[in-house]
Amino acid sequence: MAKTASPFSFRDFRFYWLARFSTTVAQNAMVVVIGWQVYDIARRTMSPKEAAFQLGMVGVAQFLPLAALTLITGWTADRIDRRWIGRIVLLAEALCAAWLALLAWHGTTTLAAIYVVAVLLGVCRAFANPAIGALAPNLVPHAVLPTAIAASSIAWQTGAIGGPALGGYLYAAARWLPYTVSGGLFLVAAASLMFIRPIAKTSLDRKANPWRQMVDGLHYVRKNRVVLGAISLDLFAVLLGGATAMLPIYARDILKVGSEGLGHLRAAPAVGSAAMAFYFSARPLRHNVGVKMLIAVALFGAATIAFGLSRWMPLSLVCLAVLGACDMLSVYVRQSLIQIWTPNDMRGRVGAVSTLFISGSNELGEAESGFLAALIGAVPAVVLGGIGAIGVTIIWSRLFPELVRARTFEPPKTLEDIPGEEMAA
Repeated sequence: MAKTASPFSFRDFRFYWLARFSTTVAQNAMVVVIGWQVYDIARRTMSPKEAAFQLGMVGVAQFLPLAALTLITGWTADRIDRRWIGRIVLLAEALCAAWLALLAWHGTTTLAAIYVVAVLLGVCRAFANPAIGALAPNLVPHAVLPTAIAASSIAWQTGAIGGPALGGYLYAAARWLPYTVSGGLFLVAAASLMFIRPIAKTSLDRKANPWRQMVDGLHYVRKNRVVLGAISLDLFAVLLGGATAMLPIYARDILKVGSEGLGHLRAAPAVGSAAMAFYFSARPLRHNVGVKMLIAVALFGAATIAFGLSRWMPLSLVCLAVLGACDMLSVYVRQSLIQIWTPNDMRGRVGAVSTLFISGSNELGEAESGFLAALIGAVPAVVLGGIGAIGVTIIWSRLFPELVRARTFEPPKTLEDIPGEEMAA
């Protein structure tokens, strides 16, 4: 298979791409509305700092079930047909959207109800991300995988562009409408996965100790210094630089652009990300991948600082777009390393560990930003977060020199060549 082959020339990947796009639009439309509703409901009876704390609690509610289920969900993705895991979870997310739509229709939405749904969505994501993420390498040849990862990122980022704006505009029209549309998109995604043909089964021993198999994913990540460094870099950089969690505060109290403006702010990082993903789909990254990832994370921190200090909407949008582009480069490198370096029968468990780290950076990053904003204010919290992301990049370049030495995505040909500790056979 020629390296220039398009992943869209493969039928099953086209259905996978549609499922990923539909899911991303639905999730982002709901996220922007949930964030707005939490802050808006809280501000009716609370101060800005207290309302910021409530935003942080939404992140905690989504992260806790994912953290508790990581070992189980990764093992499940390597043991059970990954297509069916995705289908069932997407149907469950459609039910969550229907519940929120019903509450909004009757005007009975409460903070408690949103927190319950946040927990349920966290459970769904815990099962969906390892299974669906591990599914992609089974749909295209190895040589096409980096391009397929970029194309998959386009689906995610394009959905992340349209989703927030769609959610904001639909919410302005009717409070129940974004949840209704999101529920329909989850059904479209589930239907798309139904058309993907059977994939190769993993070689996971069905008679081996399940607990031992679950822990093997953690051991693999710990021993592979390149994978560990890439995953943990994202965790700490985004954990500290979680500017997006503060967007409802910026939209309502700082930039004063309302729910529609919040949609634009949420979409701006995805615009930069999508542009970078389109570039990589045409010209895949091939050389000095580790160094370029480190530089991108440092620029991510700088863009976060600039956004935190901005009081002009156009400048804020530009900063967020740059932030998103840098994040996309980091995601592209990280996902390519994980998918290419990890054996098929281990991808679910390694993917679950990666999901835990990513969710830790996102949900806990939201919580950290919300709590810090409650203590010192939104602007200082964002600026300090950006400074922290730059600091993490400097530290990680020294803690994980294997990242600096990672020239290409191709894994070593022998066990002795693997960076870090010697890998188990």
